[in-house]
Amino acid sequence: MSGTGGREQNGGMDVVAPILRTEMPHPSYIMSAEGYQIATYSWGEPDADTVLAVHGFASSCRDNWVETGWVRALTGAGYRVIGVDQRGHGLSDKPHDAEAYSMAAFVADLIVVLDTYLVDDVRYLGYSLGARVGWQLAVDAPEHVGRAVLGGIPDGRPLGRLRIEQARAYAEQGTPVEDPVTQNYVRLAERVHDNDLRALIGLAEGMRFGDADPDPERPPVQPVLFATGSEDAILERSRALAATAPNGTFLEIPGRHHFNAPGSRAFRDAALEFFA
Repeated sequence: MSGTGGREQNGGMDVVAPILRTEMPHPSYIMSAEGYQIATYSWGEPDADTVLAVHGFASSCRDNWVETGWVRALTGAGYRVIGVDQRGHGLSDKPHDAEAYSMAAFVADLIVVLDTYLVDDVRYLGYSLGARVGWQLAVDAPEHVGRAVLGGIPDGRPLGRLRIEQARAYAEQGTPVEDPVTQNYVRLAERVHDNDLRALIGLAEGMRFGDADPDPERPPVQPVLFATGSEDAILERSRALAATAPNGTFLEIPGRHHFNAPGSRAFRDAALEFFA
C-alpha cells in the first residue's frame, strides 16, 4: 500500500524507514479538442528523456504514480516525468456524457499533451485503462512512443460487465447495487476522493463497445514490457495479448492483483530496467 515505510533492522529491533514523498505540483491545464481541461503535471529537468505516465480507471496521476513511488524512482533515475489525469479523473474535466469517452478521444488528449509540452518521443508508462490507451497511442501515433510499459492491460471489455443501470441508480437515487461486479466498480470509484461516479459511469458506458478492445491483429511494434499481477484475473489474457506484440516481453508481478500491482517494487524495478 502507498504511504507505508519499509522495515529495517536496528539492533535487533524493527524500525520503520520513512518514505520520502514526492511533491504534487499544481496542475497545468491543457485543452482537449472538444474543450475539456486536462490536468497535467511535470517533474524533472525539461531536457531529460521523458516518461509519459497515464493512470487506470477510477484512479489518477497522484494515486497510481506519485503515492506509489514511481515518480520519485523515475526522476531519481534521471527522467523527466509528465503525468496526466485522464478525462473523467483527478483534476481534469469530468463530463457525464458517454460520447465523451471514446478510445480516439483518450489518444487525442495525449497527443495534445505531447504537442503542448513540445515533446516528440516518450517512454510510455500506463496501467489498466492507461495501458489500453498506451497500446492505441503506440499503434496510431508510433512516432510518439519509443518504448512502453503496459501494466494490467485488459483483453476484452472488463467495463462491459458493469451493470450501468444499477450503477446509475446508485449514483442518482442511492439505490443499493445488487450485482457483485458492479459493487466492486462502485467501491473502486469511491476509493479516490475526487472521483465523480456519474462521470465514471459515463466512461464505462462509452467504452463498452466500438474500438475499446486492443486489436491483436494490429499490435504495437515498439519494444513493450507487459506486466500483470500473478493474482489478477486477467493474467492469462494479458499474457496472450503480449504474445501478439513482435517486440513484447511479459512480466508476471508476484503476489499482486489488479488493484495493488502499481505498488509493486518488482514491477517498478523491471520497468526502470526496461526503460534504461
